[in-house]
Amino acid sequence: MKFIAGKRFLIFSFLTFALVLGIASCNPASNGGGGDVVVASKGFTEQDILSELLAQQIEAKTHLKVGRLRFTSALVTHQAIATGKIDGYVEYTGTAFTVILKQKVINDAKVVYEKLKQAYAQKFNLEVMEPLGFEDTFAMIIRGEDAKRYNIQTLSAAAQYTPQWQGGFGYEFIEREDGFPGLAKTYGLRFARSPRIMDLGLIYRALLQKQVDIINGNSTDGQISRLGLVVLKDDLRYFPPYEVVPIVRKQTLKKYPEIGKAIAQLAGRISADEMRQLNYLVEGELRDIKDVVREFRKAKGF
Repeated sequence: MKFIAGKRFLIFSFLTFALVLGIASCNPASNGGGGDVVVASKGFTEQDILSELLAQQIEAKTHLKVGRLRFTSALVTHQAIATGKIDGYVEYTGTAFTVILKQKVINDAKVVYEKLKQAYAQKFNLEVMEPLGFEDTFAMIIRGEDAKRYNIQTLSAAAQYTPQWQGGFGYEFIEREDGFPGLAKTYGLRFARSPRIMDLGLIYRALLQKQVDIINGNSTDGQISRLGLVVLKDDLRYFPPYEVVPIVRKQTLKKYPEIGKAIAQLAGRISADEMRQLNYLVEGELRDIKDVVREFRKAKGF
């Protein structure tokens, strides 16, 4: 689409600047990352929760102190772990496969995981651990009233209405290999005006206030059910699998093998509904993340 070409250079420049700034400023001692090991978040609620879950699990099962850092994107976080600035974080297989490895979309979750595990070990000396048990895929979301008014349940059905709609998407989604450009091509999405590039923290408010009519979110976002929103079905299976996996430096696991054992206890133990509830407790009820994670670990017996 024409509007993408017009913005590509500016967005690329911004991402490059953010990447350099993020890595240059990643000093554990000055950014809350001091500890025997450091885990990171990619900068949104679910990531903050999962990062804290890793940190608390390691601290509870070992004698190690864990530092916490927060970044702004997949690229910045990946560079941080690849260069040894951090020791671990939680990633989504589809993101790692298409954004980091720059591979074409594969819809088989097992194939993606195995290819990812092998490539990360060979290219970056990183261990892709067992999935936590749920998938968090991209979600294209509209207001419930619009879904009912136009009888829309799928992205294919939504395509006939997008010429009258205003889109609102995160800057990373606009540029990603598995993001908006490919989605628009697959479904023939056309907008009268260029989609607004928005901060993900404001995107749901913009949808409710009718500043935009369709947004990108995540399937485990707590706001979806709470705000009466509707996720459009990806009926053409455009999005790749996004299983949630911890990624840890092999050098760290060799130095502290107890970390691997601690994290392995989380494998397959978290459902999408549980993650959605955790997100809601933080975003909807404004609960403290550390308290929410502590209570969750106790309830699950971790």
